[in-house]
Amino acid sequence: MGGKAKPQTPHSTPFPINWPAQLPYLTAPSLSPHLTPAHLRALRTRLTDSSDPLPEIPRDLKPGPCPAVRITRITDPNHPAYGQAGLFATRDLAPGELVLPYLGEVHIGTAPFGSPTSASDDYDYATSDYDLWLDRDADLAVDAARMGNEARFINDYRGVPGRDGRKANAEFRVAWDPRRGGAEGGERCMAVFVLHAGKRAVGRARVVGIAKGEEVLVSYGRGFWQGRREECSTGGS
Repeated sequence: MGGKAKPQTPHSTPFPINWPAQLPYLTAPSLSPHLTPAHLRALRTRLTDSSDPLPEIPRDLKPGPCPAVRITRITDPNHPAYGQAGLFATRDLAPGELVLPYLGEVHIGTAPFGSPTSASDDYDYATSDYDLWLDRDADLAVDAARMGNEARFINDYRGVPGRDGRKANAEFRVAWDPRRGGAEGGERCMAVFVLHAGKRAVGRARVVGIAKGEEVLVSYGRGFWQGRREECSTGGS
């Protein structure tokens, strides 16, 4: 293992309940050593879009295990992730509420696909099912395959029993983290938010987006990941 360039991995103790012992647990994003100054500047630039402003991570959000969720083994044989793990709410979560940041290795989005950025780094992001675009234009992505936090255990809603026709109850969104970036005063990150209540929501659904004990579910799938890899291999964005 010696000689390979690896991202720094901030750790926290104690780990979340049911965290895999062999997997580094992050309390902050891990920055790839291959990120250039231009990538870092882009990461620490808050884009302004009045029609879709970036949600902000609270300054007082403490790093470490998230008390709002728990990693739980899936024991229902009808669940697509049977025998693996999912992420479940430990309390009611309101529509639009931040669940937790999605932590992993922030890396160059396209260069590593099929062509590592250096001879000393043979990890291929194309093999990851945990890689999300952070900014296509800036060529930045975040991968939680080799390290991460509880958010990496969020499953897709498709095929999950007991949903009664309901789809995802959460979503990945790029957010602004004012706790990061040093003197620059902030950094973009990926985070998980409860979906907003729809216009037709009534009663409890208007105030509770994810109920206590309910699995946190987003919309993704093989098509999403494969499409991302195909975009990168063809140079698309």
